[in-house]
Amino acid sequence: MFHRIRNDIRVIFERDPAAQSVLEIFLCYPGFHAVQFHQATHWLWKNGLKLPARFLSHVSRLLTGIEIHPGATIGEGFFIDHGMGVVIGETAEIGNNVTMYHGVTLGGTSWQKGKRHPTIEDNVIIGANASILGPIRVGENSKIGSGSVVNKDVPDHSTVVGIPGRVVFRKGNVYQDPTGVAGTPDPEGKALKCLTEQVMALEKRLDEVLKRFEEGEDLPQVGSKP
Repeated sequence: MFHRIRNDIRVIFERDPAAQSVLEIFLCYPGFHAVQFHQATHWLWKNGLKLPARFLSHVSRLLTGIEIHPGATIGEGFFIDHGMGVVIGETAEIGNNVTMYHGVTLGGTSWQKGKRHPTIEDNVIIGANASILGPIRVGENSKIGSGSVVNKDVPDHSTVVGIPGRVVFRKGNVYQDPTGVAGTPDPEGKALKCLTEQVMALEKRLDEVLKRFEEGEDLPQVGSKP
């Protein structure tokens, strides 16, 4: 237990440049408090003491603003930065060295019993207010952008942004879209593409006019066709 506490403190110093001292972490870091509470509630849950586990979990939520179900499985090196509004469901599984910011939800999409919450592999970073929903897998070393909504599996070494989540996965410098959601229409992107194409056409036209002028030709009158 003490080894894990020391490791949690070390992780906070590594990932939060605002951390000043061990005492500050013990007194002022709700993410640290929530993780320590969860170690106790998870032990109670696994040993059949489910009502005490739920009650202690409820106390933790009141004190920290972070809700972690006692049934959730969390690996070492888990860091919740700021933390207010984080919700982690009963069957969620979190690997080692995962970083999570405030407002994140690891939620379910079904009322059926069984596995209904996400599995987060090692070394994943989840941005503020992101929602990861359903019994999906987020691959190791991936990043989930702030505000994203993810309901499909995410491959290893990927970055996800947007609603719905768009997965950017690069392998051999070739763009791939394993989830099939990156093709979702993007009106703003389409408008920018049209503007870019028009600017390029105007630049090409200007180059042609300047070339004709340099060759001694008369410049066309305004509004005339080439």
